[in-house]
Amino acid sequence: MMQLAPSLHRIGSDLVAAYLVEDESGITVIDAGLAGNWHDLLAELKAMGRSVDDIRGVILTHGDSDHVGFAERLRRDHGVPIYVHEADAARARGEEKTSPAWGHMKLGATLRFLGYSTRKGGLRTTYLKEVVPVHDGQVLDLPGSPRVISMPGHSPGSIAVSVPAVDAVFVGDALTTRHVLTGERGPQPAPFTDEPDEALASLDHLNEVVQAKWVLPGHGMPWDAGVAAAVSGVRAAAHR
Repeated sequence: MMQLAPSLHRIGSDLVAAYLVEDESGITVIDAGLAGNWHDLLAELKAMGRSVDDIRGVILTHGDSDHVGFAERLRRDHGVPIYVHEADAARARGEEKTSPAWGHMKLGATLRFLGYSTRKGGLRTTYLKEVVPVHDGQVLDLPGSPRVISMPGHSPGSIAVSVPAVDAVFVGDALTTRHVLTGERGPQPAPFTDEPDEALASLDHLNEVVQAKWVLPGHGMPWDAGVAAAVSGVRAAAHR
């Protein structure tokens, strides 16, 4: 867990991460990691002087199991709405399963990722019973006034979430700064991507938030060298 900046926090690790945006009205959670990241969430909230009751909503960058994590627990037990792009709603409810190619991997890095995922409950995903569908360009009435940017490719309903209030864009698996199957660090395409070419093309959609300092992925170190450098790095890595 860590505070990246005032009002901006990360929970989890470089392997699987989720984020909290805070303002006077409460907290927006972006992605919900794995089920076991629930304890990380509670610890970070306590350090912030906050509680689960301060969470106003969860935005999922897409519907994969390592982003759904503790979302249903928040919805079921605390009445927190869960927002996901309409094209990934069925995936977030566990109604659609995909098996994208794993691609290149290294044994040590892959075992670390699988081990972490297992310890954090990745084998017992609780999918959503209800979601609130969102669409491209929508500004949500949540702390930080997050705006949805459609980023199809990793999944049909992958999104980025722009929050100018904290100078950040949360990109889910539209890109990664640590490839969980190889251990390679730096901006690059994420593994387990449904449509790699479409995912690369969707990076153009980040041009509208090119001024953001932080690029915050679901896997890897937070990137604070700006959007343009991150996108350039992903494109270069894709053609190596």
